[in-house]
Amino acid sequence: MNTNMLNMLMASGGFWNVWPVIKIIALIIMAICALFIILVVLFQPGNSSGVGALGGQTETFLGKNKSKTFEHRMKKLTVISSIVFGVLCIAFAIVAFFAGV
Repeated sequence: MNTNMLNMLMASGGFWNVWPVIKIIALIIMAICALFIILVVLFQPGNSSGVGALGGQTETFLGKNKSKTFEHRMKKLTVISSIVFGVLCIAFAIVAFFAGV
């Protein structure tokens, strides 16, 4: 960005003029992330791997190759979407604090 554009942006109020648009977009993305987290958590199967260890069961083929299973992908999606949601919430709170909203 050249200095003329930067000066125009700062002189016209810059970021704070587009804050309502950014706020709406951030809230929509946060709502989508929240719904996605709820759906992903609901679709995850129960974790019953500890019960088999009490009975003396050995590790199965699926236990050894967990990185390729549906359960592992769902856990990974949960972690990624939770991180995105958390970062958006923190960024939104910081910007809202400085904007005086």
